[in-house]
Amino acid sequence: MSEPQTKKTRVSYLGPKGSYSSLAAKALAPEARELPCGSFYAAADALERGVADCAVLPVENTLQGAVTQNLDLLYASPDLFAVREYLLKIEHRLIAKEGTKLSDIRRVFSHEQAILQCGKFIAQNLPQAKIVCTDSTMQSVSRIAEAGDAGIVGSHVRAEGLSFIGENIADEPKNFTHFLLIKKGRESLPEHSDFIYFAATCPHEPGALLKMLQILSVYDLNMTKIESRPIKNSPGEYCFFIEFKGDASDKNVRAALSRLQEYTKNFRLLGCY
Repeated sequence: MSEPQTKKTRVSYLGPKGSYSSLAAKALAPEARELPCGSFYAAADALERGVADCAVLPVENTLQGAVTQNLDLLYASPDLFAVREYLLKIEHRLIAKEGTKLSDIRRVFSHEQAILQCGKFIAQNLPQAKIVCTDSTMQSVSRIAEAGDAGIVGSHVRAEGLSFIGENIADEPKNFTHFLLIKKGRESLPEHSDFIYFAATCPHEPGALLKMLQILSVYDLNMTKIESRPIKNSPGEYCFFIEFKGDASDKNVRAALSRLQEYTKNFRLLGCY
C-alpha cells in the first residue's frame, strides 16, 4: 500500500502570479501551493475560511507608508496573526507594446500603490496619460490592448510582445515593501521572535499615548514603528499600531504586553516574527 500523500500548504495572496505579493509569497512560503486572489480582502478571507493555510499581506511601503486596508483587516480579524516578515525591494518599470515611445502613451494601468509611488515620474513625463487603477500591478499587463497603453509592473515581469520603456520609474530608487505571513490561530505564533506587533486604543485622559509608550520604556523595549488609524463610527478616536523589538518568550516582553492590555482599550496582539 502506498504512503498517504502529505497535504501541501496553501498560501493566498493578491494575484495574479507575477505580482509583488506573489514574489513575497514565494519567499515566505516557498513550498506552498499558491492561491492568487483578486484582492487583499479575498486573500485574508481565504485564510479565515480554511481555503488557505496562510496568507501574505503587505503592511508598509517605504515611499507611501502603511497599507491601511491591510492594517484594518488584521485589526478586524482577532484570530489572524503575523508569524514571519519579508522586506521586498520594489522596482517599478513601465511596460508597453514593443516599439511604443513615452510620447505615444495615452493610458497607464497599475495598482493604486504603484501609481502613487511613481507619481513624480507620471506628472513630469506622462501628463497626457489617463491613469487607470487595477487590482494588482500584474493585472495591468492584461489591460494593454493598443499602442497607447502601458502598465507599471515589477522589473521581474516578462510578457510576449511587450517590453520595458526606460529604467526604474519609482520616485525614489530605494523602495521596499514590508510583507507579513499571516496564519490562523494563536497556536501559530512562534515561541521566539525578533519583533512584537500590536494594536490598541488609548483611554480618554491627558497624556494617554505617552503613558502607553512609557510602558515599553519601563520594560526597556525599543519601539520600531507606530501608525495611527481613525476608528470607524467613532470620530476623534484612533487606534495605534505599534511594533517593538522583543522575544515573545522574554519575561519583560510578556510583562509589558500584560500591562499594555490592562491599560489600553481594544488591545489586539497582531503578531510575533
